[in-house]
Amino acid sequence: MTNALNRPIRVLIAKVGLDGHDRGARIIATALRDAGMEVIYTGLRQTPEMVVNAALQEDVDAIGISILSGAHMTVFPHILALMKEKQMDDVLLTGGGIIQEEDIDTLQQMGVGKLFTPGTPVTEIADYIQQWTLEHRKF
Repeated sequence: MTNALNRPIRVLIAKVGLDGHDRGARIIATALRDAGMEVIYTGLRQTPEMVVNAALQEDVDAIGISILSGAHMTVFPHILALMKEKQMDDVLLTGGGIIQEEDIDTLQQMGVGKLFTPGTPVTEIADYIQQWTLEHRKF
């Protein structure tokens, strides 16, 4: 994927908490890789701290959280707080899964990027990450 960074966009995909269903996360990871991005998949049962630390170590442009457990109103704010603490203001936090529309609105008002529900075309997700990165990660 050619971009203003002169390198592939780097995305970390994670499953936080006890949610053991990672098929969607793997599909997204593969689709983003196929779109030319470098993808780091952390696997199951990650903590918010593990996700943010891995994102820092890997110098990612975006973090994608797959969540089906209903814990999105706890997980996303916790990750946002850790990202703020680590001054990761130019890293996108996005994600998807089973998230109610009113919760999506609340999370986006808090600073989470676009959230995707089941059935979203993977090209829409890849395009969003690419566009956000081009607008926010120029160095």
